[in-house]
Amino acid sequence: MNLRSNWDTLPAALACRDVTVRRAHATVLDGVSFAVRAGELVSLLGVNGAGKSTLLRVLLGLIAPDAGEVLLHGEALHRQRRRAIARQVAWVPQHHAPQFPYTVEQIVALGRLPHLGTGFALWRAPRPHDRDAVHAALDAMQIGHLAQRDYGALSGGERQRALLARALAQGARVLLLDEPFSGLDYGHHLRLLDRLARLAADGYAIVNTTHRPDDACNVSTRVALLDGGRLVADGAPREVLDARAVSALYRAHVEQIDVDGQRFFRAATNTFATDDDADATAPSASSHPPASTR
Repeated sequence: MNLRSNWDTLPAALACRDVTVRRAHATVLDGVSFAVRAGELVSLLGVNGAGKSTLLRVLLGLIAPDAGEVLLHGEALHRQRRRAIARQVAWVPQHHAPQFPYTVEQIVALGRLPHLGTGFALWRAPRPHDRDAVHAALDAMQIGHLAQRDYGALSGGERQRALLARALAQGARVLLLDEPFSGLDYGHHLRLLDRLARLAADGYAIVNTTHRPDDACNVSTRVALLDGGRLVADGAPREVLDARAVSALYRAHVEQIDVDGQRFFRAATNTFATDDDADATAPSASSHPPASTR
C-alpha cells in the first residue's frame, strides 16, 4: 500500500515525515509520514492510545520527535518562532483547564495574542479588528450569549465551542482539533460538521481526531487510520473506510450501510459476543485495506 501519496504531490500546509516518538520503553509513533493541505478536512481515527493526540502535538511543535521532521509551509517547524507558528496553526485540545478565571469572551480573545506585541494590549486597549474577530468567532460558534459567563462554569460542550471560537479568532489557516465533537449535543455536533466542511471549502487545512467513522466517511475529504502508532491507511474516505477496515481498527464486528450516497456503520449482530468468541472471529489489525494512491 502507498501511505505516502500525500507527501510528494501538492505542497503541504503542515506535514511530518518519518516521525517517531518514544516514551520510556514504548514507541508511541513509529515512522509516521502525514500531510494536510489547504482545502482538506482530514479525519484521523484510531483506538484510544493509538497515537492520535501525540501526532497532533508533534505537528504543533509541543512534542519534539525522537526521529523525523515537521514542516510548516515547507520550512522546518523547530526553526520557526512560536509566535509565527501560532499565527498559522490553531489548536483545540481535548481537555482545557485555565489557571486563571476568565470569561468566555476573554478565552476567545486569547486567540488574538499571536498578533499583538504584548498581551496587555488585548485587555487595556483592544484594537477594533481584534474585537471584530472575537465577536465574529463568538457568533460563528453561537455562543455570543455566553460572552460574559465564567468559562469555568460552562458545561463540557459549551467549553468546547468556546475553544473552537478561540481557534477561529486566532485567524490561523491550519486547524488541529483533538476530538472537537466531545461533549457536544447532537444539534451542535451537526452544526460543527457543517462549519468544518465550509472552512475546508474556504481553503483551511484541518485535521481532527475522531471516533466517529460515519462523520469521517461522509464529511471529510480524507481519512487516515492510526493503529499502534503506525499510519496504516490514508486516502479517500470511501476507499479507506468500509466494514472490514472499521472492524479491524476497533476490534469489533461492524457492518456498513450505504444509503443515498452516504455510508454508515453499525454494530453487527455478534459484536458483543463473549471475549473468547471475539478473539476467535474479530479481524486482525493487519487486515486494513490498502490506501488509495492520489
